[in-house]
Amino acid sequence: MRTVDVIMRKRSGLSLSDEELGFMIQGYVDGSIPDYQISALLMAIYFKGMSARETASLTRLMLDSGEVMDLSGIPGPFVDKHSTGGVGDKISLPLAPLVAACGARVPMMSGRALGHTGGTLDKLESIPGYRTGLDLAAFRAGLQAEGFAMTGQTAKVVPADKKLYALRDVTATVESIPLITASILSKKVAEGADSLVFDVKSGPGAFMKTRTDARALAESLVNTGAAMGKRIVAVITDMSNPLGLKVGNFFEIEETLDCLEGKGPKDVMDLVFRLGAWMLVCSGIVADLATGEKRCAEALASGRALELFLANVRRQGGDVEKMLELRGKYRSRYSAELKAPASGWIAKVDAWKIGLAGVDLGVGRNRTEDAVSPDVGFIFDRIKSDRVQAGDKVATLFGATESGLASALVLATQSLEIAVDEPAPSQLILEELAS
Repeated sequence: MRTVDVIMRKRSGLSLSDEELGFMIQGYVDGSIPDYQISALLMAIYFKGMSARETASLTRLMLDSGEVMDLSGIPGPFVDKHSTGGVGDKISLPLAPLVAACGARVPMMSGRALGHTGGTLDKLESIPGYRTGLDLAAFRAGLQAEGFAMTGQTAKVVPADKKLYALRDVTATVESIPLITASILSKKVAEGADSLVFDVKSGPGAFMKTRTDARALAESLVNTGAAMGKRIVAVITDMSNPLGLKVGNFFEIEETLDCLEGKGPKDVMDLVFRLGAWMLVCSGIVADLATGEKRCAEALASGRALELFLANVRRQGGDVEKMLELRGKYRSRYSAELKAPASGWIAKVDAWKIGLAGVDLGVGRNRTEDAVSPDVGFIFDRIKSDRVQAGDKVATLFGATESGLASALVLATQSLEIAVDEPAPSQLILEELAS
């Protein structure tokens, strides 16, 4: 088998066999096939696509390139949730303990902020002492005791994905739906989940900007996951406006505590309950979504979900007392107010521009090696559909530097769209697809 022949076949739009894909992936991981030939293959895939069978094969090969978490001996069911990324998207943080409180096990392998989207690991690490680099023994212990554990991807888990993603990032092939699908699913299957719920974001603040693209990715995730024997649900949700009232690493920990105390923002709580219900249905714990949402509400009201979250913080090295002491106080000394430029109704708070402004504040990063700050971000007083007068405070911004704060304020001001008439209510959940 010759590398150039495989590239030519895909360039011509032909399907690659399992053996051909295996030859390319194994060769890239072991160093026998150079970057430039894999780059050519990635570009051919970007333009010619892959069948569901090819995508499933690529996912399995990437999964088999490294270690798979061994969760044997721990009673299931195992279910996880993955978001394709957004602004103010702290859903995983209250969701994992809530679903665990309902009887499922949630093995959660999360990522870091990159570009305008936030990262679950960065949010957790804003809690003093919290460790996200768990070995398998610590990960298993958390799953056994609290029913969920939060960790990052290790060098030994799906190494093919790490290499391929770095190459996709510099060859303009990140947006390929088959490559996105294989990247996401290989990591999620490696963590040991039997069923998966995907929150596929759609809109300006999302990776998939249009509903059409979001649906194509959702269908690919559902079909490929099903081909791998997993029960999959994809929920397409709107990311035109930021989620919740807070955007920022520790700020979103604060909002997580609000949610677990039953007083979180409506959009966040609605999405937590819906995704939680789907996770319970996929796990076989409940038969339908209405029962699932009821179980989630009961687990929240009982205080069990909050109890599990605090226990997880302690287990993973976090200082619960310090976290609670900092709540509402952990703020950078550089702050500014975002004010309404005109009177009327807030028709939109552009999530894309808020995300970019967050990078300037120090919430996110442009490169993987960039540092982030725990005490910066946005706290909103007013959101879409609120009425304002010119000069009213819409949000407070906190930045790591004065210059970053100034540039973020410009972007944040541009994010506001003020209308004369009251806007139509937002639809958060756009579509749901199940395998």
